[in-house]
Amino acid sequence: MTMANFEACWAVLLKNEGGFTVDNGGATMWGVTETAARRWGYKGRMQDLPQDTAKQIARQEYWNPYSCDSMPTWAAVQVLDAAYNGGYPAKWLQKVVGVPQDGKIGLVTLKALGQFDRWKFTALFIAERLEYLASLKQSQYANGRMNRMANDLRQGELQ
Repeated sequence: MTMANFEACWAVLLKNEGGFTVDNGGATMWGVTETAARRWGYKGRMQDLPQDTAKQIARQEYWNPYSCDSMPTWAAVQVLDAAYNGGYPAKWLQKVVGVPQDGKIGLVTLKALGQFDRWKFTALFIAERLEYLASLKQSQYANGRMNRMANDLRQGELQ
């Protein structure tokens, strides 16, 4: 099994996130909230947050904690995007692959994932995300979230 490619997943994430916006999380650039940027020591205007800083934050706070390096890229891109966008990606992954949902991605989860069909995983994982996002009842973000999920469905092609 080929292990995940952070650079490929980061490129997909940037397509989903875009640039500067203000939403429920406050000022956000490259999908990084002002709170996260300040925690990392960034002191400038959010509109000026360097993409490299956002990339470092993504790797440390959303890629590494979910063991994405140990997954195939087609799964890691889904987990990274879900972690970045909010929700319970570890538990969703575990539910989809049929292992106990303890929220910790370890060897049992990774082994089950390695035996899973990429398209079935992608469809079922996104279904979990859609149910969660619908439960938030934030209709003002529906269009963006639908576009994000459509883009994420296309990522099953990633090696």
